Amino acid sequence: MRLRRIMTAASALALATALTACGSSEKTVDKDAKAGDTKGALIGITMPTKSSERWIHDGQNVKSGLEKLGYKVDLQYAENDIPTQVSQIENQITKGARLLVVASIDGTALTTQLQEAGDKKIPVISYDRLIRNSPNVDYYATFDNFKVGVQQATSLLIGLKLKNADGSDGKAKGPFNIELFAGSPDDNNATFFYNGAMSVLKPYIDKGTLVVKSGQKDFKTIAILRWDPATAQKRMEDLLTKTYGGGTKVQGVLSPYDGLSIGILSALKSNGYGTAGQPYPVVTGQDAEVASVKSILAGEQYSTIFKDTRQLAAETVKMADTVLKGGKPAVNNTTDYNNGVKVVPSQLLQPVIVEKSNVQSALINSGYYTQAQIG
Repeated sequence: MRLRRIMTAASALALATALTACGSSEKTVDKDAKAGDTKGALIGITMPTKSSERWIHDGQNVKSGLEKLGYKVDLQYAENDIPTQVSQIENQITKGARLLVVASIDGTALTTQLQEAGDKKIPVISYDRLIRNSPNVDYYATFDNFKVGVQQATSLLIGLKLKNADGSDGKAKGPFNIELFAGSPDDNNATFFYNGAMSVLKPYIDKGTLVVKSGQKDFKTIAILRWDPATAQKRMEDLLTKTYGGGTKVQGVLSPYDGLSIGILSALKSNGYGTAGQPYPVVTGQDAEVASVKSILAGEQYSTIFKDTRQLAAETVKMADTVLKGGKPAVNNTTDYNNGVKVVPSQLLQPVIVEKSNVQSALINSGYYTQAQIG
């Protein structure tokens, strides 16, 4: 009997020790999870389209940066189709993504998917285009988009010789006929570009130095849905047909994106611009795409705005890594980017005006492009 009691006690002690060990193991796992053991964690990246070379670079740069830190990455392109992007994000959540990086097609179309991410405590970084109408956007990585618009308008004035590159007044007096284009109305950035540009151009328009001969100046009228080059080309053709007959010429075009600029230039070329007696108007742009850089060097497009997407990708990678490890990433703007529900903490990078004289220094010497790519 005494031996049985001793054995029973020993068994109980062994069981208690085993349970304690199990409990200790479970606590260790929980502690590790809370500490942010992120090695091999899945991050979902969704980009709008491969039809624009900049989004290809963006996606690949973010992906490679995250993979170097040991993360798994699911990179998707939606080809400017909203249901496709919705499905891609849903699939990434289902696969167990620990964080989402989203460059939205329509900044208002993802509220349901982001609510699902929020319910599952999945952080969301809005990439370059602010996602609207959702409280489930944690951070925003982008460029100073109001400044982009300011720079586009400034380069238009410089091209018309109303301003010098150093900011002083130029020798030209005007008046000059110009036309205005804006970006996609479902892209939050488009209004920042427009507002920045108009902050510079409006005083010249009010004084009559710049004349929008078509009368089309408000954002809704001049916006180009999905940033579509063919739509921009058609609108420019219509403007030339209806507004610039009888020898009247357009001398400047505010274009917010290189893809639109190429479409605009095609319309101008079809209407006789680009000849010795009828030079191209001053046409602006954005994103420093190869076709537009070549166009600038050829004396067609006047300028573009260079946004170094390598820097944006690097900032996004740092932001994602910090968030997943339980930290607070660096931001430099907590006031200006209200998505309709909340002000989203943002990290803004600085854009650069590029025209013919600084293509080499800004784009080639920086390693963004090779000489062979530009020609």
